[in-house]
Amino acid sequence: MEVLGPADASRIWKRVEIIGDIAIIRRPFNYPIEKLKVLAENLIKYLPYVKSIWLATSEVKGEYRLRDFIHLAGEPRSTTMYKEHGCAFKVDIKSVYVSPRLGYEHIRIAKQVKSGEIVINMFAGAGLFSILIAKYSKPKKVISIDINPKAVELMRENAKINNVEDVVEIIQGDAGKVIENYYCLANRVLMPLPELCYKYLPKAIKALKPHRGYIHVYDFISNVNKRLKAIQKAKDKYEKRLSSIDGVKDFSIVFARVVRSAGPKKYQVALDIEIGKDRC
Repeated sequence: MEVLGPADASRIWKRVEIIGDIAIIRRPFNYPIEKLKVLAENLIKYLPYVKSIWLATSEVKGEYRLRDFIHLAGEPRSTTMYKEHGCAFKVDIKSVYVSPRLGYEHIRIAKQVKSGEIVINMFAGAGLFSILIAKYSKPKKVISIDINPKAVELMRENAKINNVEDVVEIIQGDAGKVIENYYCLANRVLMPLPELCYKYLPKAIKALKPHRGYIHVYDFISNVNKRLKAIQKAKDKYEKRLSSIDGVKDFSIVFARVVRSAGPKKYQVALDIEIGKDRC
């Protein structure tokens, strides 16, 4: 980091994510790419476990939730093996979104799942939530959906790598349509896609078995400058939404936390919601 001043070095280091042996730098504002290339070459020398460094030049975007990248240093490959909580995952940073900042959530949810549950993951990506649940929680089935064909391909590989292909049922398609085939089946539905969790909430609830079940949503909350305000705003948003959904007898937001900062005055908030249904 001596190639930069202390202030710049600190600012850039906070924007580095390590996924397997790949480092991703989230570009700090309009910092010159040539300077970042010099930094990347030095990082390769000082961090022997990093073999490839990429610059993320865009936010997550599009139907498949991908970022644009520029290769900065090291091996010009975007695939790696990423390990989390004792499981190994093959990922391609250019083909599927993966963030180590969700690592705590992956295991937190897995610990909540009870033996014999049927779980639906509506936005499964490379399968990290689904596979950790299958590996550690003894569910009956994890129905894992994603619209991105490359993500589905990686998820199938990851299910085999972790020996859970008999538990994880993998489906490619629009979760809003696929889930219609699984109404009244699940004990728990995961919605780890901020752009669609609010829109698809009624369908997720229809997928729950009668009586009681759980929904886990991950939404972006904007225009707040404190974490506690973000949590309260998320609760208010979903309490209002749940009050208007047909078939919901009662509900309770049993847990809420800020997962991460997602930009100025913007946070990703996780909500665990217990749902009571009076019918299917």
